Parts: sequence; C-alpha cells; structure tokens
Amino acid sequence: MSDERVLVAGGGIAGLTLALTLHQIGVPVQVYESASRLEPLGVGINLQPNAVRELCDLGLEVNLAGIGVATQEYGFYTKTGLEIWNEPRGLLAGYAWPQYSVHRGQLQMLLYRTVIERLGPDSVITGTRAVGYENTGDRVRLTLSTGASPVSDTSEGTVLIGADGLHSAIRAQMVPDEGPPIWSGAIMWRGATRGRPFRTGASMALIGHATQRFVCYPISEIDPSTGQALMNWIAELAFDPSSGWNREDWNRRADKADFVDEFVDWRFDWIDCLGLIEATDEVFEYPMVDRDPLDAWTDGRATLMGDAAHIMYPVGSSGASQAIVDARKLGRAFLDHGVGPDALLGYEEEMRPATARMILANRGSGPDAVMQIVEDRCGGVFDDIEDVMPHEERAELAAGYKKTAGFGIDALNAAPPIIPPGARIGATT
Repeated sequence: MSDERVLVAGGGIAGLTLALTLHQIGVPVQVYESASRLEPLGVGINLQPNAVRELCDLGLEVNLAGIGVATQEYGFYTKTGLEIWNEPRGLLAGYAWPQYSVHRGQLQMLLYRTVIERLGPDSVITGTRAVGYENTGDRVRLTLSTGASPVSDTSEGTVLIGADGLHSAIRAQMVPDEGPPIWSGAIMWRGATRGRPFRTGASMALIGHATQRFVCYPISEIDPSTGQALMNWIAELAFDPSSGWNREDWNRRADKADFVDEFVDWRFDWIDCLGLIEATDEVFEYPMVDRDPLDAWTDGRATLMGDAAHIMYPVGSSGASQAIVDARKLGRAFLDHGVGPDALLGYEEEMRPATARMILANRGSGPDAVMQIVEDRCGGVFDDIEDVMPHEERAELAAGYKKTAGFGIDALNAAPPIIPPGARIGATT
C-alpha cells in the first residue's frame, strides 16, 4: 500500500469511481461529500460501453445488471413520430460490453455501498463541503466546511481531485472570473413513471427537433404481472437565452402546466408522450447548461474531473460515462507517473483536449443534429427518409460522434484495459 493519500472533493459518480479505482491500485483515498446523507436521487442516465467496461473491471458487472436495463436500440424520430434513424446498441451492436440505462441515484448508491464495503465506513465523509485549497510544497491542503460554518476544518494529502460537480469550488478557485454556467436557452423537464416500454422493451427514443424534443427509455426491468417498467422521460423546449436563467434553483420541482400544452399532440401508435407526462406525479426542471472548455485543469497538486472539469449538454448520453472514464484515466496516470503533479498533468494532457471536443460537439447537438436536419428539409413529414437524408449521411453522423466520445465499436473492443489486471502502485513521491 502506498504512503500517498489522494483527497477527493465530491462523492458523486466521478468521485466514487475514482475511490474504487485508487483502492484497486493500492492508493489511499479520502472522499468528502457535501450532502449530509447520500440518497438515491435523480433520474435516468445512460452508461455507454466504454464506461460499462470500466465498471466491470472494478468487479461490478453483476451489480450493474441488477439495477440497469441493457439498452437494445437507440432511435431518432420526427415530431410526427416517423423514424429517422435507428441503430442497435451495446452487445447487439457488436460491443464486447452492454450499454445500460439506469437510475442515476441507484448507480451512485451502488458505488457508495461498494466504497464503504471495500475501503471502510470512514472513507467517505458526508456533510463536508470543499471550499478551497492551497498548494504547500509537497502537499495540498483542502479547506472544508460543515454545517453553517464557512470554514471548519482542513485536510492534507498528496494531491486533490475536484469532483465537486457543476458548481465546483475547486474550479472556481482555479478560474475565479469564469462566472456562472452558460445557459443554452433550453429547459428540460424530467420525470419517471410506470408505463409500457415501446418497440423492443429496451429502446431509447429521441423525438422532435432542436427547439422541441422528447426523450424516453426504461430504467427498470418489465414487471411481468403488469407489462410495465419505470420509464424515464425528458421534455425539452428552447427559449431566447438572452434573458438569462433566473430561477433560484438549478433542479426545482416543476409545474407541468409550464410545458405540457406543447406536447398535447405527441401521441403515436408506438409511444404516448403526453400520457407519460400526465401520469408522472413529480417533475423536475433543469436548465440546459455547460461551460466553455478550460485551457488548464491542473494547478500544482490539484486537478479536476467529471462535471467540474467538463460539464456538457446532455447530448449523446455521454456525461456520466465520461466521468467514469476520467476516474480510470487518473488511476492509470498514477500508475505511470506516481502520485503527484506529473500524473495530474499526464491525465490532463490526454483528457482535456478530448472532452473539449465533446463539449463543442454537443453544442452542435452531436448525433441529435439529425433530427433538426430532417426538420429543416421536410418539416418532419416524409414518405421515405431516403428521399430526405440518405442512409450514408445519417450513418456518418452517428459514427462520427461515437469516435469523438471514445466509444467507437472496433477501437473500444480492441483497446487494452486502462488499468491492467493486478496493477498496483508502491510508495512514490
């Protein structure tokens, strides 16, 4: 076991995956989480095969299968319900690993329980928020806040990883003049309710175009007694971003009356979008935001990962997957360079340019751009999609994003493990 200690600010998917990775390679770690108690909060997310591979390498293959739905297909449809593009996903697409649709809170709780089981009950300190840091030669000092006190404690380690999300205090210290996240003008209303899955029973659908869309997929197995599953859905509308985002909260309980009238005609023979909205008791509202790519993530013995490093629009289902890959790449950097600034810089050199490309690609709607292209060309109504957008053009758009996001089928299947089996690190400086 190494004498070095890594401090992690944030106990979300990124921070907990990093804790498991560091334990795997023999590096002590301490996680600080601002929530006083971790609970299974949130809505549905998707884990691409590149992220599923990493979680399987952490020994979570059976656990993932127990909480997720192995996605079988991914499709784009017009506002009138016509199919634009549909492709197999996960194992059916030829990947060596599945793609999973899963409740974000259940995934976080799985990671948290596993961290506690493997690293011990004191490995994650809750109710403790990171507020700043100081490089002190061969150490880094993390300033912490608990309760109402602005500063109540400090902790020292060899390096600090800011995994503290969209409103990262670590990033704010690195980039003090950055300002708030950038609102795109779109608002997402999200909910989950019991309903009958469509098409294969494990399909994901994106319907509409750039200024109005509906996304839906199951995040639980089908109950054989009812034929229903827990269906995650997102209704999205675009507004003028020049007015700015003026809500007090970033994820507030919403009134369905704010948006439901825009989807009254969205009932198709294969999915009832309006019915799902109406059947949902609790709906949450989120502004679609991101931040500009940074010129640097690392300051001495501190660096960033996950949303703290590269918050991006939820396009292409790659946000949570990228956080998991970040954690594994950091672990590999420690193996290659030791626990110190050289590892942080090596990790950043590899990951920052790649995630910058993803941020910019998602601003262009990523693979979702196909829906607006069809809307522009025919208003979403056609007899044959080939007359509107040939197969080759649609396929090229889909393949290009997979490559950008790091989950091209052949490249991923052929890639060696990020963390070699049995790899451990000794004491380093």
